[in-house]
Amino acid sequence: MKRNLMMILSFAVILAFIVPVTTNAQSGKANFAGTWAFNESKSDMGQGGRGFGGGDMVVKQDGNTMSVDRTRTNRDGESVTTEKYSLDGKETVNSTGRGDSKSVAKWSADGKSLSVTTSRTFDMNGETREMKSTAVWTLTDAKTLAVTTTMNTQNGEMTRKMVYDKK
Repeated sequence: MKRNLMMILSFAVILAFIVPVTTNAQSGKANFAGTWAFNESKSDMGQGGRGFGGGDMVVKQDGNTMSVDRTRTNRDGESVTTEKYSLDGKETVNSTGRGDSKSVAKWSADGKSLSVTTSRTFDMNGETREMKSTAVWTLTDAKTLAVTTTMNTQNGEMTRKMVYDKK
């Protein structure tokens, strides 16, 4: 009985040390969760201008998932789109009115940035086209998020940097 009690206590002590280490290892990655306001003055929208991004967003990040609700204003009023990503390297599919997009998110070695590579196939003027992009998410400080996106278009490579302030 005494031996079993010692084994249980030893196991409890080991768990007390292992669980915090595991949690700290996971928390070593950037956390993009929050409500973010698009800062147009700090952003560089490239050749595409504001029509290719912007708008405020709400990011939820929990374990190996991240969802992004973007609010944009266009000629028809305000629209909200939701994208979901798996943060463990698995492919995710997001559907929109323009078609499906397939994305894979991968952390940098230091866990400070997240690269989301996306391939989107859509029809334009009766022609099927594919657009590929990579968006790199980085917290420049606790209240500033930068998302730098490079995409291949029919007019060549285009890069834009969108900066957001935490609300």
